[in-house]
Amino acid sequence: MTDRPGGRTASPGGPAAEALLLTGRAVRVAATTALVAAVALPAALALALVRGRDAGLRHLYRRLTVLLMLLGPAFVKAGQVLGTRRDVLPGALCDELSLLQDATTPMTPAQSRRGLDAAYGASGPAPFGGLPGRPVASGSVACVYAGTLPSGERVAVKLRRVGVERAMRRDLALLRGGARIAARTRPLRGVPVTEVVDGMCAAVLGQLDFGREAESLARLRDALATVPRVWVPKVHADASSPRCIVMEFIPGLELDTAASCPPALRRAFAGSALTAVYHMLFVTGFVHCDMHPGNLYFTRSGQVVVLDAGFSVQLSDRLRRLFAEFFLNMATGRGRRCAEIVLESAAGVRPDADLESFTVRMADLVERSHGLPAREFSLIAFAAEMFDLQRRHGVHAASELIFPLLSLLVIEGTIRDLDPGIDFQEVARPVLNRGLFGARA
Repeated sequence: MTDRPGGRTASPGGPAAEALLLTGRAVRVAATTALVAAVALPAALALALVRGRDAGLRHLYRRLTVLLMLLGPAFVKAGQVLGTRRDVLPGALCDELSLLQDATTPMTPAQSRRGLDAAYGASGPAPFGGLPGRPVASGSVACVYAGTLPSGERVAVKLRRVGVERAMRRDLALLRGGARIAARTRPLRGVPVTEVVDGMCAAVLGQLDFGREAESLARLRDALATVPRVWVPKVHADASSPRCIVMEFIPGLELDTAASCPPALRRAFAGSALTAVYHMLFVTGFVHCDMHPGNLYFTRSGQVVVLDAGFSVQLSDRLRRLFAEFFLNMATGRGRRCAEIVLESAAGVRPDADLESFTVRMADLVERSHGLPAREFSLIAFAAEMFDLQRRHGVHAASELIFPLLSLLVIEGTIRDLDPGIDFQEVARPVLNRGLFGARA
């Protein structure tokens, strides 16, 4: 089976050969899982007996995270996405899944040449010529290289690995099958297992669609053009292909730039980055959901650089407004209205859901959080408690809202490091006013 330049896969043996490959992969996944479980389960039980149930579960969750790493990039990315679903998964498990990293060994020169042939073979040589031996960044889906266009302009070239789509689709098919089986078990009855896994698979596959990612990056650049000191690289659409994104090269991007900047500049970074996220959430509704440090950089000239829009979603206008209304009411301590908004936006509720009890407890959470000083308020802690309330009361959050909320949860640690005293709710106020009462960007 080989990848075709147009993005499809060819199966020399047809459906029967593909079924055989899928079966073989399923056996390898099952064997690896069984081996890890054989070691992890007794150890978790022993820890639970000696140190308590929480210690045993924490060990089990950590071994599960290691298992996903062993199983490969599709499982790692699935774990990253599932780690955001605190509304249906235990918070301690989500904490462990949030540690997943997908950095991998860079492509070899031979592999990058194959990738270029797959990306441009049908239309002629790549417009930037060859590529250097080593990429400037490497992930499980693609590697990024520095290149030069015929005009002499330096560009960043994000080249997809050959064969990655076929392998990930196969593994995601296994995950979907496992979800269908799990949904029929007694402990998971009433939990939207298949819906959550289907949403997760869609999010992972979306990161393989480079044509869509290039469009998303261009949309993001336009959407954030009005936010001061925010830089999204320009896409060279005429030089790109469905397997390769060619974009503006931004020099000097280092993960530790902000750490060596003066406090005033660090506070400016925090304000600009947070305003950019709020602008996406409340004004345009087009949201970059993966604002981890590998996609968020700072320059010594005071700009915030946003990269990699592969995991982006467009909120419906209704949900964008509900999201904005929730934050506005949270900022003013109107807890009962916040609870009503959560129920309005829910994907569904269990037949036995106690909605009045949920409303009372959700209102209490908002009112308690509203009274906290800025330094003590934590979005992650707030979201964790809210999702725990939803899970216990059978209120299933819409994935369309969960993924955008991820953009805030992922960036909170970075913002707090830059400016420990930043007031998340105060920074939101002017953007909320634009989103709810002003013209949309």
